[in-house]
Amino acid sequence: MIASHPTPFPAYGHRDTGRRGSSHNISNSAVQLPRKLSRPEYEEVSKRAIIAASPEMARGDIPPPEYIQQGLLAQTSQLMSGLSSLAPSHLPSSLPSSHLPAFLTIPLRPPTSSTTPHYPTHALAVSSSNNPEAQALIIPIHALVVASHCARFPEIRAPSSRLQGHNLQLPVIPITLPSPGAFTVLVNYMYSHRLDKVLKELLSPMPSGFMSNLSRRDIRDILDSRSTLHELSKYLCEHDQYSLQQLTARTVRVRDVWYDLVALGLHAPELWDALDLAWEVILGALNIAAAPRA
Repeated sequence: MIASHPTPFPAYGHRDTGRRGSSHNISNSAVQLPRKLSRPEYEEVSKRAIIAASPEMARGDIPPPEYIQQGLLAQTSQLMSGLSSLAPSHLPSSLPSSHLPAFLTIPLRPPTSSTTPHYPTHALAVSSSNNPEAQALIIPIHALVVASHCARFPEIRAPSSRLQGHNLQLPVIPITLPSPGAFTVLVNYMYSHRLDKVLKELLSPMPSGFMSNLSRRDIRDILDSRSTLHELSKYLCEHDQYSLQQLTARTVRVRDVWYDLVALGLHAPELWDALDLAWEVILGALNIAAAPRA
């Protein structure tokens, strides 16, 4: 199991002095938010977890996690084809955490393309570390994708999935995370490394074209431009109709992703930069919403 809330989400008073790194004032809001999202110390991805996810790697030198990730990215179409092969009507979205089966047997849909599918290896049953008896989200994964990204991902000793005719038998692996719902954002990133998709989950809507093909360099440039940050915050604030409640709900979404990032030990600098950008834009929108208007 992954530990509950591995570090506290700090709360500070806010007062915006117009400088990066200053505290941030939300004068009409009862919530207190950190001015910056702290980043945990770097941890090495576990070689044992990688071998558990992909036993054939024990036969030689285990390549660096970044090399494994790039190899998996080159197989994205096959991996995604394997995930989409599972008949959605037979794949439960959630199950009671206290009554999880050892396996799920899921019918496979006929292929819709010529891409050879790489079927998922396991189904994660992700429950909340705050309420481990609640429903667990069921998320099919390829174990090596998650193990090569996350320093705190547990070693999976269960066997991998098995084909049985036109069915796939998926071992069910229970884990707990601070926010099961936010985990899906991170799973999508691990499969695609698409920063625009991460930001779409946290900031949508944004101006037309803003989230297309965003690189880490693009995100760093935006973070260094106060005028661009202000325009994005204004756009978001106007969309949410200056509602502190709606904007605060956005901070909760970012916070939940932050909690899961820390709990999993997912140390991807570009992903943390994307989270920083979402946080800057949302805090700016909260300040605009809280300011007196003529």
